[in-house]
Amino acid sequence: MSSELDGGDDDEISPISVILPAEEAGINKLSFPNDGVASELQHHFIRSINSTLSIRQLPSQGLSFQLWPAATTLVNLLDDQRSHPETNPLTATLTASRDGSERRTLKILEIGSGTGLVGIAAAATLGAQVTVTDLSHVISNLQFNVEANASILAANGGFVQVAPLHWGEAIDPELIGREFDLILASDVVYHDHLYDPLIQTLRGFLLGGGNPKMVFVMAHLRRWKKDSGFFRKARKLFEVEVLHTDPPPPGSRIGVVVYRFAAKQSKKLAIGSSNQG
Repeated sequence: MSSELDGGDDDEISPISVILPAEEAGINKLSFPNDGVASELQHHFIRSINSTLSIRQLPSQGLSFQLWPAATTLVNLLDDQRSHPETNPLTATLTASRDGSERRTLKILEIGSGTGLVGIAAAATLGAQVTVTDLSHVISNLQFNVEANASILAANGGFVQVAPLHWGEAIDPELIGREFDLILASDVVYHDHLYDPLIQTLRGFLLGGGNPKMVFVMAHLRRWKKDSGFFRKARKLFEVEVLHTDPPPPGSRIGVVVYRFAAKQSKKLAIGSSNQG
């Protein structure tokens, strides 16, 4: 049996069967047609700011347009961190990212944003500047969801911009930038052909000469045995730490796990030396 640092135990679970169910607590869902495409508007109450985020899903358009379980875990942790920072597992990472100053505005990048719920919630609960990213065909729905929550973001000092990002390709600093404090993601490890492009993108940010304190926080629900392959590759470049584990939901043996990835010092030194040479 593998450890959580390898991605979980040995169960084999279909990703299609663990998309967040409609009856998930705290979420209200409405379905309606939109230009011939069935859409679902979900409402997520964020207790710490006494506000409800509205997120449009387009299930018929593919998995990138639906809410996955790990996103809800991150949103719940962000919500709780604002109310109970002294006991929240994200607090140490957020405090370090702010260099100990609560007044410093965090700059956050979300990769594989999908519906954008996590990035929007991060901006609203942390008063952060967030860039949400995904493949080009997902951008229009991401923009819709950002605009649908613009008033909540403004009221809480948050700002969200949308940009395309294709893993494994060169990072456009003009479009996205490099000087982030924190990278967030949820449920981005599920297709093995994306492991190397994802790691290449993470390497570009965490080891690419930007903010040396930048870290990656990822919520992950293990579905396949092969998920451990991503973690084996990642640990060659990054220190990987478990920050939080959800209890398994009814009928399951596993829950969502939240990981923190930080660049290994030896890799920073090696890349720095090669750049100087």
